[in-house]
Amino acid sequence: MTPITEVEGRRVALSNLEKVLYPETGFTKAELLHYYATTATALLPHLRDRAVSFLRYPDGPGGQRFFTKNVPPGTPEWVTTAEVPRSSPDSPARMVLVQDLPSLVWAANLVAEFHTHQWLVQRPEEADRLVFDLDPGPPAHIVHCCEVALWLRERLAADGIEAYPKTAGSKGLHLLAAVRGSSSERTSEYAKALAVEAERALPRLVVHRMTKSLRPGKVFVDWSQNAARKTTATPYTVRARPAPLVSAPVTWQEVADCRSPAQLEFRADDIAPRLADHGDLMAPLLNPESATALP
Repeated sequence: MTPITEVEGRRVALSNLEKVLYPETGFTKAELLHYYATTATALLPHLRDRAVSFLRYPDGPGGQRFFTKNVPPGTPEWVTTAEVPRSSPDSPARMVLVQDLPSLVWAANLVAEFHTHQWLVQRPEEADRLVFDLDPGPPAHIVHCCEVALWLRERLAADGIEAYPKTAGSKGLHLLAAVRGSSSERTSEYAKALAVEAERALPRLVVHRMTKSLRPGKVFVDWSQNAARKTTATPYTVRARPAPLVSAPVTWQEVADCRSPAQLEFRADDIAPRLADHGDLMAPLLNPESATALP
């Protein structure tokens, strides 16, 4: 019988709580749900009012993985949903919004990574985030991403834009900044221009094109996630990796001091102590006053 729990007055069905999702560490589905419930104060503001794509892995990272963008069958009626534009304005999609703790617990029970757009559902025509995904091509790794991130930080600062780093939760880094007054197209153009500039400044280290033959030993500065249809892993989401790694906000000092990949590898049980020590390092992104117009 599927257990039912009450979360802030909502009845949420939970399933397979003893299932081991991460055999490498013995991390169970119950522990995953506990992680999301106890991280909700930091996580929810980064999900709120953003349509969520779920990368689901119900049998753990070693099992089947698939993206769910439309509202999943069986979604409770009290979970907020919204129509969002697709490539064709005549065929909008209806997607989930994770607005509160009950919907977060319900979504966590699906066993999924959370991915969100760089715009709010109220204003899909206006990007409010700028994002760079720094993806290392072996033998390059996150230490090389840190070098690129520091260059991008200074370049963005020259345009009055403050960037905030987080681990990808896999092998690279993400940089996010709050922007205003631009379309996704304009934000993508700006991000591409900086990626090209980074390649010129750091030719031994950076590539701005996705072509696989160009990427070994270099950091791909992926600017394309600024496109309106693209999504990026949300801060604090657990990733479908062999261990329960988290896309964790980090300090710039941690980026500058990184000398080995293990220094910027954070698991689910590392996040509560980090929040106690640092608070939400990406909280400034949530303040409209921190948003900067692109040059």
